[in-house]
Formats: sequence, structure tokens, C-alpha cells
Amino acid sequence: MIRRRPIESSAARSARSLGTAALRIAQVAPPFERVPPIAYGGTERIVHTLVVELTRRGHDVTTFASGDSAVPGRLVPVVPHALRPSGYGGDPWPYYVAEVLEVLSRQDEFDIIHVHLEWANVVLARAAETPVIGTFHGRIDAPAGPDILRHDVGGMVAISRAHARTYPDMGWAGVVHNGLDLSGAPFEERRSDDLVFVGRVAPEKGIVDAIQVARLAGRRLRIAAKIGTKPDERAYYEDVFKPALAASDAEYLGELSAGDRDALLASAHAVVMPGSWPEPFGLVAIESLACGTPVIARRVGALPEIIREGQDGFFGDDPAQLAFHVDRVDGLDRRAIRRSVVE
Repeated sequence: MIRRRPIESSAARSARSLGTAALRIAQVAPPFERVPPIAYGGTERIVHTLVVELTRRGHDVTTFASGDSAVPGRLVPVVPHALRPSGYGGDPWPYYVAEVLEVLSRQDEFDIIHVHLEWANVVLARAAETPVIGTFHGRIDAPAGPDILRHDVGGMVAISRAHARTYPDMGWAGVVHNGLDLSGAPFEERRSDDLVFVGRVAPEKGIVDAIQVARLAGRRLRIAAKIGTKPDERAYYEDVFKPALAASDAEYLGELSAGDRDALLASAHAVVMPGSWPEPFGLVAIESLACGTPVIARRVGALPEIIREGQDGFFGDDPAQLAFHVDRVDGLDRRAIRRSVVE
């Protein structure tokens, strides 16, 4: 039987965070990308931002992540090297279980554990005596989701209101939009005529639709996207994306470093996000807007919480509608877009 600390202990610790006392905090990142990632990697970038800021505020932070990560404070390697860049495309669960067990073995070292392992968040929160915050970063509308989340473990966080509405009756601890330090995002007065797509080579991201949008709008599309290592991801790349790319004049740039990706966003006429999946948040949107670059997107998931229609960009329901808005972004105030997002 798991022995739980009294609820007063948890409340007292929460109260400490409102004062000036330093907390011992664990940040638990997935093992698939380094922290911060060299190129693609949304969750790991958020974890890095949290670690840097919490450390700056004087907290004692320990990060559980791949051994090639570079973070302030202490690093507990859960794998020697990030799995995805190493070519691993298999089942993530053995690695999640091993990481959860490692955190549990050291839980007495921390006042708060902040875990970013998706469904494993609930397992860790259920098993740990130390208070746990679990942030879900990905899609949560899985068939088994209701059975998992009916266990009221507390401390679970969604990253948008749309994300939380997947389970409206769940006692979410809160909705916390993803945040990045965007103050250094570049801004270019002169823009190319190109459209840009940044993300993953995956059907839910709408990468083939982005190619169609550019064709209908008479614009070149520049693509900076990660190719997954799972068999279905490789098959989609070979059988769907490559033929669509070959039949277009789009330019595939591969994965880009953070600096090159920001420069690409800053130079674009607009960024297109035509994915049809329930986007939990959309880091590409805030990164693009921080560069003053409007976003043309499907009205899905959290994007209406981020993009102000007619101010930051436009929404459409299909490639034809999205293409219709391409010329309309000329009327938007790019400096006002940047200022709003960075503030």
C-alpha cells in the first residue's frame, strides 16, 4: 500500500511557492528529444524554458531528461542520448515506466514534481507521495482517456481551454497556456512572397494541404518539418508527402535549428497551419506572431485562443478558403502583431 503524506503537507508546500522560500523542483521531460531540442521539439522547449526561469528565480531544479540535455541545475539522465534523433521509433512506454520509477525512487528530494509524460503523468501522480503537477502537451482524446482520467489524482493541467474541454467534467487543476521567451524573436520589415509551414511530416498537421494552399495562392511554400521515426510516419513521408512535394514547387528544408527557424518565420509573407487535428496549443503560432508574421489556419483546437481573426491572421475550413486569405494579410499591422504576442 502506498503511504501518502498528509494533505496539510501538500498545502503547506503550495503555500511556500507564494512566498520567498526556494523550492526543490523536479522537471520530468520525455526522453525522445534533448532539453532544449536542437531542432524540432515542443514539449522539451517548454521544459527548458521552465527550468531556466525557475532557476533564475532561485529555486533548486532537477531535470530528468536525456543525458545529452543542457540545463541549469542538476540533470538526471534517463537515457544516454535523446531517442528520436538516435533513430528510435518504437514503443515509448518502457522508457516512460523506467523514468517514472527513477523519479519515484528520488521523490523525497523534491517539494514538487512537474511531469510532462502525457498519460504517465497520472501514474506518477497516483504513486507519488510528493505533490505532482502533470502537464499534458499532446492529444488526449484517446479511447482509454476517460478510464484513465476518472481517477481523480489532482494536479493535472491542460495547455488550452480547448484542450481541457476534451474532458469538461474532469477536475483540472488549471489551464496554463504554453509560454516561451519570445523577446529575441527577429522582425523583418521586408518580407518575401513565400508561405511557410513549420511542424511535422504527418497527416494531422496538414502538410499536404499546405502545399495545395500555396499552389492555389500562386506562392512558393517553404517547409521546415521533422520526419518521424515510427513505421507509419516513415510510410507517410515516402508514400504521401514525397510525391506531393515532387509534384509542386515547394521547398523542403528539413529540420532547422531554432535560429534558422526563427529567421524563416520572420521572412515569410504568412505561416500556414492547415492541420485538421484538435491542436492542443500551437507553439508555431506564437513563434510566428512574435516575428510579426500572420498565421492562416484552420479553426481547430486552441488556435482561436491564440490567433485574433482579422488582427493576427485568418481562419479557413479548407485549402481553398485558406488560400483566399493569403493576399488579405497585407492589410495587417505586423508590428502590432509582434508587440501583442511578446507582451
